[in-house]
Amino acid sequence: MEIVEVVKDKLGFDSKRYTTLLVVCSIVLPVSLMILILYQNKPFDLIGGLATAEKSRNVTTLTVDFKNDSSPPAVIPDGRRHNRHLPPGFGEQTSSKNNSLLRTSGPDEKQLNGTLALGFQSESGSRNDSFGNGTSSKNNSLPHTSGPDEKQLNGTLVPGFRNESGSRNDSSQSARMSVDKLLGGLLAPGFDERSCSSRYQSFLFRKTSPYKPSSYLLSKLRRYEDLHKRCGPHTKSYSKAFKRLKSSHGSGGGCKYLVWVPVNGLGNRMMSLVSTFLYALLTDRVLLVEFGNDMLRLFCEPFPNSSWILPKHFPIEGQFNSADLRHDRGYGNLLKSGITNNSTESLPSYVFLNLDHTKYDLDRLSFHCNQNPSLLRKVPWLFLISDQYFVPSFFLTSTFKQEMQRLFPEKETVFHHLARYLFHPSNEVWGLITRFYQAYLADADERIGLQIRIFNTTTSPVEIVLDQLLKCTQKENLLPRVDTKHPLATSTKTRRSKAILVTSLYTKFYENISNTYWAKPTVTGEVIRVYQPSHEESQRFGDNMHNIKAWAEMYLLSLSDVLVTSAWSTFGYVAQGLGGRKPWILYKADKGHTPNPSCVRDLSMEPCFHFPRTRDCKTKTKVNVGSLFPYLKYCEDLNWGVKLVSEHQKL
Repeated sequence: MEIVEVVKDKLGFDSKRYTTLLVVCSIVLPVSLMILILYQNKPFDLIGGLATAEKSRNVTTLTVDFKNDSSPPAVIPDGRRHNRHLPPGFGEQTSSKNNSLLRTSGPDEKQLNGTLALGFQSESGSRNDSFGNGTSSKNNSLPHTSGPDEKQLNGTLVPGFRNESGSRNDSSQSARMSVDKLLGGLLAPGFDERSCSSRYQSFLFRKTSPYKPSSYLLSKLRRYEDLHKRCGPHTKSYSKAFKRLKSSHGSGGGCKYLVWVPVNGLGNRMMSLVSTFLYALLTDRVLLVEFGNDMLRLFCEPFPNSSWILPKHFPIEGQFNSADLRHDRGYGNLLKSGITNNSTESLPSYVFLNLDHTKYDLDRLSFHCNQNPSLLRKVPWLFLISDQYFVPSFFLTSTFKQEMQRLFPEKETVFHHLARYLFHPSNEVWGLITRFYQAYLADADERIGLQIRIFNTTTSPVEIVLDQLLKCTQKENLLPRVDTKHPLATSTKTRRSKAILVTSLYTKFYENISNTYWAKPTVTGEVIRVYQPSHEESQRFGDNMHNIKAWAEMYLLSLSDVLVTSAWSTFGYVAQGLGGRKPWILYKADKGHTPNPSCVRDLSMEPCFHFPRTRDCKTKTKVNVGSLFPYLKYCEDLNWGVKLVSEHQKL
């Protein structure tokens, strides 16, 4: 004890000072450590936040190339070659060294800010000197961002960003983000995000879907992924099945395959592919797709650790494009010839299912009436050709009806769930989508998608369809009216903005709408901007770049808050299904007259099955298919087509 007291005296402090020093050290050391950590991990900002988050938190980043994004907004009031200023890949495939707007005798482009009426100001109160900015630029360039911020993306916060109150996202917010990233469990984790950025970034660009997949569907998808991994291309099981294909007869056991063969336009292909995948789910077959040169670089691989692409140099590939050969080995023809299914040795190694809309209906009648389903179950290889959304047929057959009801308790969500599961834009297409969205659509308070398809300009002239479109949007209050009495916009502190996305083969719709809102202000004081990504003038079959643009535009349409689509158009069906929207449908104009009424609200977000069976399978008498079940109705845009609707929908 004496030794301790002597040491304390020599040090020159008593016990109270010693205690104080310990307390100070216990406070200073943790604080110093926290400061060091924060210094090494700098706070996030909207420009570098995503990049920093990627390094420190493994947060998904938007891998978007902005090298060529120095062009001005794609809106010129007189409609002269506006599309050459769009992000790379859209519009005409021409380039221009001088990306400035064409000069006009009216107000200059800085005042107009695309399609802003004269005298409008930006929402911050400053002049619109460049697209959506309060600052001017000599090159009138697009805003350069490294990714969407939380305000632009419908209030959805990226993990690591601060919310509007300045506080960090809490753990519950991060958990919700994780669920949204996987689309409510539809998507499996574990993919290489760099190989397909859209897979885990799509949730940033749209609001969380109110439609939740059933737990049974999720378990079915996980089981299918295991099956595909075990039986997909380049596996031992696939090699064995391939040998059976080359033989003259099938054999029992082993993996079974369903090969999808594309026909017609991209919209038809995507709808039929969803239907085919669902059939694979219902029958425990492995889906393989035969993508030609016109479907390269459109989609990412949807299944983990495997591929859905049919390997090249297939032994019967030459029969895909020969209708006679397909019909000869078709399902209906085999039934007609009296083939039995008592022995697997007598079965062929492969069968064609010709479900496309042609005069040949033997396969369609046999399939939709579920004739001899055991034959289809036992054949090792099925090759399915279709341009239709034949999903409603599965609810009409006793074999699949109960399973369908378990998978999809909400009947009108089939395409919505399966399309979001299957179709992820490739990095090339995702670049087109994200660049366009961030440059032209992200800042708008509301996005309105207008999809106009004219099948015959003789019976449906462009002028008639344009008149119909304007009547529809005005009557349903989708677009504001213009003020014909006052040349200047009403002064308001808060000015809402609407971005109109026009997708059409023609430019006249874009030019008319943009000129209308350029010439006059809106009665509501809203700022209206109009954009059209491309105008191909005609549908180009077999053109890969045409399909790339079409897929990008379908996806952009699906991001709209409000949709107006054209009757019979599968392009519009895909957009509404992906986005979970019930669009307003423009009735098909005919005989040079504007339809009255001009449009109607769709019954559901499901695509229309254009050509269902019309006769009872047993009695062969005509049947009213659209009234067989409460969840099956005739389509609003095609009175003989049927579609799935909510079982409790008020009509």
